[in-house]
Amino acid sequence: MSEDAPPDFGSSILGTQEYWEETYVKELQNFEELGDVGEIWFGEDTQERMVRWLCKKSVSKASKIIDLGCGNGMLLLALRQEGFTDLTGVDYSDHSVKLARKVCEAEEVYDITFEVCDILSSSMESSRHKSLYDICLDKGTYDAISLKDTTDPTDRQKYIDHVNSMLKPKGQLLITSCNWTKDELTQHFCKAFHLTDEIPAPKFTFGGKMGQKVTSLIFTRNE
Repeated sequence: MSEDAPPDFGSSILGTQEYWEETYVKELQNFEELGDVGEIWFGEDTQERMVRWLCKKSVSKASKIIDLGCGNGMLLLALRQEGFTDLTGVDYSDHSVKLARKVCEAEEVYDITFEVCDILSSSMESSRHKSLYDICLDKGTYDAISLKDTTDPTDRQKYIDHVNSMLKPKGQLLITSCNWTKDELTQHFCKAFHLTDEIPAPKFTFGGKMGQKVTSLIFTRNE
């Protein structure tokens, strides 16, 4: 698959901001009424594998970490429970950010920063986020961006450029995807990043072929 070749999946409503705003309006209401934190994207097991990788790799607990498309904030809350102290979550959904703040408040956690922020905004490269973070986390955000218009790789390239600008030298991107394979992601990111690790995921066999539901990779920013 060439870098600009269209993927073998089609565009989807899951790639639109309107869909996620409507989703988090409902999830915020559910949390306020029922205490339900809502869906953990890709499931708790995937989130746990990401957290476990960060802990096992002896990543400094003082590392500046940002979650791109933080949703309900559960990934950052899990990291905070493991002792990480400099955590930021951003999402382009205002209601997502409100939900994440309320979930943390319910746990009496007040030291995680949540902001409304569009990773594709043209202001990102020159914003205060520039060259600030040691680690960027992504659990489905690149997937959602990819689903907006599968015939046009422009937004995917913007994402890669902006993440590159947010990371410090040798900063790392920990990305989990269910739409893209290891080879495809490596090809997408190869101009700005190099692959340094992979988080093993459960595998399954279908039609005589081996596969897995999600791919979790760690890319390190090129010098």
